[in-house]
Amino acid sequence: MKFIESVFEKLERHPKRILFPDGTQPHVIAGAVEYVERKLGIAILLGKREEVEEAAKKINAPLRRIHIIDPERAEDLPLFIKRLETLNRYRGISQPDAVKIITHPNYFGSMMLQNGQVDGLVGGATSSSGSILRPLFQLIKPLPGVKSISSCMVLQVPNCEFGHNGLFVFADCGVIPNPTVDQLSSIAIEAAKLNRQFTGDVPRVAMLSYSTRGSTQTQETERIAAATALARQYFIENNIDAEIDGELQADAAIVPEVGALKAPGSPVAGRANVLVFPDLNSGNIALKLVHRLTKADAYGQLLLGLDKPAADLSRGASVEEIVGVAAIVGLQAINYRKLYPEQGARYTP
Repeated sequence: MKFIESVFEKLERHPKRILFPDGTQPHVIAGAVEYVERKLGIAILLGKREEVEEAAKKINAPLRRIHIIDPERAEDLPLFIKRLETLNRYRGISQPDAVKIITHPNYFGSMMLQNGQVDGLVGGATSSSGSILRPLFQLIKPLPGVKSISSCMVLQVPNCEFGHNGLFVFADCGVIPNPTVDQLSSIAIEAAKLNRQFTGDVPRVAMLSYSTRGSTQTQETERIAAATALARQYFIENNIDAEIDGELQADAAIVPEVGALKAPGSPVAGRANVLVFPDLNSGNIALKLVHRLTKADAYGQLLLGLDKPAADLSRGASVEEIVGVAAIVGLQAINYRKLYPEQGARYTP
């Protein structure tokens, strides 16, 4: 069974409410319709009703079981404006400016998510990452103990014997340009937790570099080695069943023969299923190349470290990818308390 089919199967038993801020875009509407038709949960589209209906009509998409909310006419608009005004960043803001901000679909959607009115948010299909990430970071609390929000992609590579039957988590490919030691460690920890939730397999985290275990020593490789040690310490102290090693070259991380040669005795080399990149350049480039050259199924960016599940879609995301990401975000909502037990009652799906 393909990874995404297993996600659909699990979510059918516990349907979730997913919000799509880009509600007037035909491919987003098609994704929302399929999400509902698969009985994965409730889909909510943001936008002016007439514009949503016109876009749906162009692609013959039925809206019978789709919820449409126009932020400018929403009953919760006054409440959301008051909440915006309580934030330090927006204290003293004028009423017209507050209305302009909160009626933007990305801000309105983020407020709905923070308020518990939906279980997850899937946005970014028609705008730059900053446009969707900014309101999420401003309005959604970080998880306890998480200092930096990052992201990951889930890739299913066809006919691949590496990783978890061709399944990999790539991190961070969308948020932090040049992570510090602490940030790189946090990326590894959160990506490992996510991998364990999705696969049930032991996360084997490779901290990638152009060097393997000190074959080249520079400030960059030392940064990766320090982040590896920090994440390993976290796994031990929190009794998390995960393996991590680094720094490792990409071939040493995923190819058993190369791993045995370059990093003998490593619990990760040749068996990695979570690949952590040293910076955003390398992560995003690798993601795009693997996705296109191997025709892999790619789902994300899934945001790591937020108090509520959310994802930032690529502007090139297909309808199938939109449905898949929405389902994964829904699955995250089901297991958030298991994944982050220290959160307690702060999250109510």
